[in-house]
Amino acid sequence: MKRYLALVLLLSGAVAPAFPADTYTIDSGFSMAHFDITRLGYSSQRGSFNKTSGKITLDLAAKSGSVDFIINTRSIDMGSAAWTSHLSDEGLFNVKKYPTMHFKSDRLIFEGAKVIAADGQFTMLGVTKPIRVDVNNFQCGVSPIDKRQMCSGNITAVLKRSDFGLTKYIPVVSDEVSISVPVDAYKN
Repeated sequence: MKRYLALVLLLSGAVAPAFPADTYTIDSGFSMAHFDITRLGYSSQRGSFNKTSGKITLDLAAKSGSVDFIINTRSIDMGSAAWTSHLSDEGLFNVKKYPTMHFKSDRLIFEGAKVIAADGQFTMLGVTKPIRVDVNNFQCGVSPIDKRQMCSGNITAVLKRSDFGLTKYIPVVSDEVSISVPVDAYKN
């Protein structure tokens, strides 16, 4: 009888209903992608991509989830029309041929109940490579402004642009690029 009871308990746990992960939509107005790159070996040049979109699924109890984040390359902004136009050209971001960059996570990495990183695939200029992004100050709660459920954090990564075929002007303009994205996402 004990064996039968143990088997029933084991099987009932295996078929217990799973609760779906929560889905969040990234608020593009507060989730612009910023980048820093060293130019001429002296100064850091900063730019941003002002249009982003994406979804996050998150199951904090199971410590699992995913991120699907898209950057509109045509929204590049260097603070100067000439500099922005130059970086949009073929040989650099080539925004006409490659209007988006895309990060899709393979897994989220947790420390306790907090997401601290995500491993995934990043696509730029038609090339996809694995990348790890760090997540700092991750938290979920109720927005004090509009009372909606939200999660937010600061995403950072460092990549080599040559890994994606963006080799123009190396080494005068550094190969290594720092990326940061403050992400706010609201529960659907």
